Amino acid sequence: MRSIPLLLSCVAAVSQLCSAELNLSHPLLSKQVLPSTFKPPQVFKNANLVRTTNLDKEYVRETVNVIIENIDSKPQSEYYLPFESEVISRVGGFEVKDKKSPEKGSFKVEVVEFDSRSPTEFYLIHLPTPLAPKSQLTLSISYSILAAATPVPAQIAQTDKQYLQYTFSAFTPSAYLTQKQKTKVKFPSADVPDYTTLPADTNAEGKVDPQKQGSTFTYGPYNDIPAGVTELVSARYEFTKPLTRASLLERDIEVSHWGGNLATEERYWLSNRGASLKNHFSRSEWQRQQYMNPPTSALKALPFPLHAGVLNPYFTDDIGNVSTSRFRSTPREAHLEIKPRYPVFGGWKYSFRVGWDADLKNYLRKLSAGSGDSYVLKVPFLEGPRIPEGIEYERVTVRIVLPEGAVNVKYSTPVPLIGAETGLHKTFMDTLGRTTLTLHALNVVDEWRERELIITYDYPWTAGLRKPVVLTLGLFAVFVTAWVVGSLDTSIKAKKAA
Repeated sequence: MRSIPLLLSCVAAVSQLCSAELNLSHPLLSKQVLPSTFKPPQVFKNANLVRTTNLDKEYVRETVNVIIENIDSKPQSEYYLPFESEVISRVGGFEVKDKKSPEKGSFKVEVVEFDSRSPTEFYLIHLPTPLAPKSQLTLSISYSILAAATPVPAQIAQTDKQYLQYTFSAFTPSAYLTQKQKTKVKFPSADVPDYTTLPADTNAEGKVDPQKQGSTFTYGPYNDIPAGVTELVSARYEFTKPLTRASLLERDIEVSHWGGNLATEERYWLSNRGASLKNHFSRSEWQRQQYMNPPTSALKALPFPLHAGVLNPYFTDDIGNVSTSRFRSTPREAHLEIKPRYPVFGGWKYSFRVGWDADLKNYLRKLSAGSGDSYVLKVPFLEGPRIPEGIEYERVTVRIVLPEGAVNVKYSTPVPLIGAETGLHKTFMDTLGRTTLTLHALNVVDEWRERELIITYDYPWTAGLRKPVVLTLGLFAVFVTAWVVGSLDTSIKAKKAA
């Protein structure tokens, strides 16, 4: 009879989990497949376009400000932006806003799929309101391109400078006629030994491109560039910093109502895309350099800026605990600095994990009494290290482990996702398992640090009593078993004669 209440509680929990609601975000990849001969309808023209390419990070950052005009006789709401099929797979953080009203938020975008014969694919931008004929709208388009620059030469000595080469089009690729445009390229320094020049007859002002001003090169202005026309140019520039790339980041966030704790663990699989060493690594030369601290293409430290109140940080790798770390905490911030076991040069890899605890009340809020037992959890989608040259993440998996019995799970984040699912995660003393929300993203850069992930869920008070009841019944069963075993007569006695 004692097991009947527990059985009813378990059945109720199962029914709640089965009815749990999850708002899956729209995937980045559209199921719309177009033929390779598809061309966007020529319903727009670009009245003026300015593209800014920033190369001071490990990845390339692009910002395109363009005034588009509807030249059709009907309102239009779909604007296409072309990419080469090889490049679009490395585009991340694609955002489009109204340049004059950025507070209105980002526009809906999707990738239009093509068959295998198409060399070009498109981002389809949905304007929130159809643009009337002869009307104009200023778009601010921003995105990053991962693994865009390559080291040239591919091998260098341990103390040599590193140079990267980036190839791009002086004419901004567009699906529409562009009346006027220019491209500005910002390098990390003025050390640009090699670059492509264009004749003066292509420039609207009759100047030889590029025009140089410090570490900024300008291509253009160019007038009346037809749709689809490109002009490939390249530049080789000094970048003696590591090209840090995470092929995979797994980030676990575990919520404990009973302990009032938010436990975070991050697992990294890092590599350095920089130039590889021409000769063998010299430990003595490396130690000698540390006194002068010159620029190096090796990754030697990763600082983690954390929130105030973080406790119990740890740093381990495949071998075990790593002692080369330092943690500082103040009432306003916390800072964890870790150093790999060895400097990570070009072509080298390093995998590790870090973790920490935090007070749950700084991240979790209970909704008003009229909403029942509902909670809101607000955490960063991505934290991780912050280094001047930046880090790119090929794949990111964020798993939020909620308390056992949490139902009606919903989430919201500005980070573009490719998938999301819920499941159960069983740990010590769980009955059915803890509700788990798993989110997946591709091509994320460290500029998206601190982008919020907001999760709402219901946690009935009966679910909170499940673990104490299970513990109580478990201990009672242990005591009963011990009493029954202790009552058994296991002594060996001589058999009495009849």
